[in-house]
Amino acid sequence: MKKAITISLSVLILLAVILLLGPFYMVNEGEQAVVTRFGRIVDTETEAGLKLRVPFIDSVTRYPSTLLSWDGDAQRIPTKENQFIWVDATARWRITDPYTFYMTAKTVEGGIARLNDLLDSTIRTVISENYLNEAVRSTNRINTMEYSEEINNDLENEEDAETLRSLTDTRQRQEEIEIGRDGLSDMMLQEAAPLTLDYGIELEDVIIRQIRYSDDLTDSVYSRMIKERSQIAEAYRSYGRGQLLSWQGRTENEKRTILSEAYAESERIKGEADAAAAEIYSNAYSADPGFFKLWTTLESYRKTLPSMDKTLSTDMAYFSSLYSPDL
Repeated sequence: MKKAITISLSVLILLAVILLLGPFYMVNEGEQAVVTRFGRIVDTETEAGLKLRVPFIDSVTRYPSTLLSWDGDAQRIPTKENQFIWVDATARWRITDPYTFYMTAKTVEGGIARLNDLLDSTIRTVISENYLNEAVRSTNRINTMEYSEEINNDLENEEDAETLRSLTDTRQRQEEIEIGRDGLSDMMLQEAAPLTLDYGIELEDVIIRQIRYSDDLTDSVYSRMIKERSQIAEAYRSYGRGQLLSWQGRTENEKRTILSEAYAESERIKGEADAAAAEIYSNAYSADPGFFKLWTTLESYRKTLPSMDKTLSTDMAYFSSLYSPDL
């Protein structure tokens, strides 16, 4: 009897230990699991729920079944014309085959490491096989955009404004693209997706997040921008110099016109004044010729005598009025 009780208690204790050690495990929503026994995969679970395992022996490795992100490091890659650019890309992926994933990557970090090697190589291959404009542009809209340099409203007429616009127009027609950045992203996905299946990974997409020029290419772009702005500045200076010369010429013409009209008016006034004076002198002379002669003689003395220190002459005709017995 005691032996039976001891055996029963032992069985109960063993069952309790087994239950405590967990013969059951839970697979949550958004998870999947791989069950291994002595390092060998014995089961995979992709559905959520309560699952059974062998205690002490089986190990459960859980993986997310939701979308995961991959963020690669920016790479300095030459384009087809050997222009170096920095390419920063990202991708979304999920584990679709936990068995294969466990065999090839073991952990999520291991899967990311596999993606690093595969996607970095794919990105470098696609970028190096295409031209720079395919990587930096997605459409050809730049060639159809309406653009006009902002012109000051102080210009006299629309013709001057149009002239200045033509002088400051630095637009250049860009080469048409055939693939574009979005197309390159699709090419990367098409090349990498079949290879990731070997790791139990499905790629959702690959996206070029950022394109950045390398230092030497950046200097070239800045130089071109400086050249364009200098061209616009020189166009404004040239237009300003033309306007200055135009205004100077116009002002000089107006000055000559005003002076000419003023001179003609002054000569007319002088002529009228001289005629009036002559008429007055004539009337005065006619009224009293003797007084007129005396007045003109005295006026002559007033003007000439102050400049004479002495006068030596036997001809006293000029000073006859001074010695006239009639005075």
